[in-house]
Amino acid sequence: MAGRTRTTKKLAQRIDLNYFKRTYPIPRWKRILSIAAAGLGVAWFGWAGLTGKQSAFNAGPLAQGHAILTNNCSSCHVATGGFGTKVTETACLVCHNAPMHQAKQTFTPACTSCHVEHQGAFRLAATSEASCTQCHSSLKTTDGRTRFAASIASFNSGHPDFDAVRSGHAPDPGTIKLSHQVHLKNDLRGPDGPVQLQCVDCHRPASHTRNAPMAAVNYTTHCASCHPLVFDSRFTEPAPHQETKIVHDYVVRKYTEANQGNIAQRVEEAERLLWQKSCKECHVLTYPAPGTRPEILKSAIPIRWMTHAKFDHEAHQLVTCTECHAQAKTSNNTADVLLPGIATCQKCHSGGRVAADSRCSECHDYHDWSKAKPASSVHAITDFAR
Repeated sequence: MAGRTRTTKKLAQRIDLNYFKRTYPIPRWKRILSIAAAGLGVAWFGWAGLTGKQSAFNAGPLAQGHAILTNNCSSCHVATGGFGTKVTETACLVCHNAPMHQAKQTFTPACTSCHVEHQGAFRLAATSEASCTQCHSSLKTTDGRTRFAASIASFNSGHPDFDAVRSGHAPDPGTIKLSHQVHLKNDLRGPDGPVQLQCVDCHRPASHTRNAPMAAVNYTTHCASCHPLVFDSRFTEPAPHQETKIVHDYVVRKYTEANQGNIAQRVEEAERLLWQKSCKECHVLTYPAPGTRPEILKSAIPIRWMTHAKFDHEAHQLVTCTECHAQAKTSNNTADVLLPGIATCQKCHSGGRVAADSRCSECHDYHDWSKAKPASSVHAITDFAR
């Protein structure tokens, strides 16, 4: 029996050419559900528009400081004459009469370009890195000169090292002769025997407020117990830590009250001891003319090193001082700048012990709040950027 011939034409005759006209269950229900979902959405928006329910048009939750305006969108969103509304600078300034962004700004940025609402309950002052780098990626000055060629994308990408520790920066301007290595050594001689000084014995924040700078080192509080200005063993009280004229008057008065005779010689010997030993140990003395009292250079100890940034020591209490200020252990030179570089900060602020999304606003201030104006509305919301 001869086999059947299966030609291409005969095979093609088996295909129903009207297959696309038939309806199948799955595609049919997809179309029905898609149309129903779209219809429900339109109906929901229509009902919200007719009843005045604004939550249907809400782009997201408000920040905590704006929670009072949850059901009052018109406080910020103003009709523009066409379809929809927008937030204007006037709407922001009704409650937030803030100073300009920066004193040397080259243009006035819109509030909403940095402070983005409807993102949740975080503070609007904590702007995103993108809000800052959209203008400050190259750190240009007001005269248009670019200070750094690198493009800054974030704290961990392109950010230059801190100005105070960058190569070529001026040394510490302080004039006090101080060796941190000597003061941190074991069995240091103290007023009551050997002591082991800690950094916090001399360096503490000026207050418990956020971003408070370190308090100035004070002779009376931090130095006098180990370095008293003794000028004569017959007197229990040391000389005051004041200008040389005040010290001279004090020494003269003490010898005059003691009535021990030859006051001029005793004063001369006492002052020679003070100037050439006690004072000279820490201070730089200059003599305007031979035979005159010396002049002492001002200590000039910087209180705030990072003038364009802020730092909160209270938030870093779990970190030992020398983890960041490692150079202090070996520093013998007053001119040494003992601040940590950016690499030290990035150990924690680049996905290590601290979240990787560190924002520029954590370290940098904007809006000069010393020039802040009182809010002009009874609905003032003070948590906007404070």
